[in-house]
Amino acid sequence: MSLPNVAVPTAEASAAALSPQQRLQALAAPAQRRLRMAALCVCAAGALLVPQAAAIAWAVQGVFAEAAAPALAPLGLLLICALLRAALGWLGRWLADDAVETIRLQLRRQILRRLFARGPLWLRQQRSGAVAELMGTHADALEGYYGGFWLARMEVMIVPLLLLLAVFAVDRVVGVILLLTMPLIPLFMMLVGWGAEAASRRQLQALTRMGGHFADRLRGLGLIRLYGRAAAELAGVHAAAEELRLRSLKVLRIAFLSSAVMEFFASLSVAMIALYLGLSYLGMLNLRGALPSLGVGVFCLLLAPEFYAPLRRLATHYHDRAAALAAVGEIETALAVPDGKPGTGNGEAEQDGGHAGPTDVHYQPSASVQASHVFLRPHGAGRDVLADLSFSLAPGQWLALAGPSGCGKSTLLEALAGWLPCRSGRLALPAAERIGYAPQRPYLFHGSLADNLRLARPDASWQQLRDAAAAAQVLAFAERLPQGLDTVIGERGFGLSGGEARRVALARLFLRDPALLLLDEPTAFLDPLTEAALLAALNDFAQGRTLVIATHSEAAMRMAGQVLWLPEGRCSAPPPRPETGA
Repeated sequence: MSLPNVAVPTAEASAAALSPQQRLQALAAPAQRRLRMAALCVCAAGALLVPQAAAIAWAVQGVFAEAAAPALAPLGLLLICALLRAALGWLGRWLADDAVETIRLQLRRQILRRLFARGPLWLRQQRSGAVAELMGTHADALEGYYGGFWLARMEVMIVPLLLLLAVFAVDRVVGVILLLTMPLIPLFMMLVGWGAEAASRRQLQALTRMGGHFADRLRGLGLIRLYGRAAAELAGVHAAAEELRLRSLKVLRIAFLSSAVMEFFASLSVAMIALYLGLSYLGMLNLRGALPSLGVGVFCLLLAPEFYAPLRRLATHYHDRAAALAAVGEIETALAVPDGKPGTGNGEAEQDGGHAGPTDVHYQPSASVQASHVFLRPHGAGRDVLADLSFSLAPGQWLALAGPSGCGKSTLLEALAGWLPCRSGRLALPAAERIGYAPQRPYLFHGSLADNLRLARPDASWQQLRDAAAAAQVLAFAERLPQGLDTVIGERGFGLSGGEARRVALARLFLRDPALLLLDEPTAFLDPLTEAALLAALNDFAQGRTLVIATHSEAAMRMAGQVLWLPEGRCSAPPPRPETGA
């Protein structure tokens, strides 16, 4: 079954040229309103610190300085502020979490579209574990940025300024102390940030390597045990895990260092304010001419730690910013299209060795196929396997591709499926959604046989599934399984033979109901009786459809009616049926 020919959307192609910081800003666009509302809730909760501290200072001044009975007004104000701050904090967290989930899903959709755009041939050469890390760990790294750092940055821009104005209104000396100590913290955070981003990038790279290494070893566990490599591979997994541990500890050291220095400067500033107020009350220091009241001193001491709290939160989440920048950079690097050109859905637009000429792929409404002076080279190969190939098929016409192994049969089918671009020449094909391709090594997912069939047509009824399975001779072996078509198979068709997996792929193709059928060795590894039954079913299904079948079977060649011999491109009649003796 062929994948859709997906082109990278224009917006995503232009986004690929953005810096990581600009990319983070672009990703926030779908959830920008919720993020702003969350930031507004956080800042409003921070602004309520002023009346809350004033209520406490009011009560302390009345009870301890004026020896009055506790008043209900400051206590009521304190209760209202506490409840409002709790409600705003919950609402802000809910909005931020909802926005983060939207952004994360949007990023995963973009990654998936770009993976489809790179094409199946490119994906074959990637480590599936490393690609999975892009969708998992790398996408999850954005949670701390939008849900933590972004909100803390907005809070730092507004809340400390409001608190500073409130403190200046009651005591200019305390305000000056806060104003002079504040710049030290962002300066240090900027210096730490350079190292944090580099360490986070190295940690993500180590995580990607470990994920890919571990996933590949899990898939090849049987082969590893067969060749007695279990101990060596276990040592390799241990080495990858140890590298990841060291990288993670380095990131944590930087994060703890940033937080420790932040706490040091904040504590030093609060201590300076407490020392100034204490010496003023003892009559040992007078910087403003009039002794500050007890309520003013309490108000300032309550707001001083809160003045640095947003900065402390920003420092705590600063490594989240570094991790997000590193994750976005790694995603762009892994999915970057060579020469800045968008993907075409057919893999690389240029093969090794350069172009022999311009490629012209034309999609047409009919089910005909025309190839004119086509040059084809498999991805990563050093030479062309097919050169100057020309042939044409009218709608409903059948063609068998024959020749020795390695002559280019599968390569030509991949080009006809839209997976592989030609280096030169012209191809005219039906639209991608009208093409059905059953490759030589079909991919079957973990799940039931019925689930794998429904991949081609999710809305198919149970009877349609059984009809397709019967036509492709799947029921011949499925009825012997414990649960028939509901029997669960492993990833990549584990539990089925190669011939059985091909029959499942062929049944999936029957459900797709394409106008152009591309089949790669559908009868390989089948006994003569099963092959004859399968070809008979294929003969019935392919009536009125265009069929191209790569095969070594003479019976399949005779069914097609004409044979294109590769690599020379000679077309001839199929071999005659062998005579049987009486």
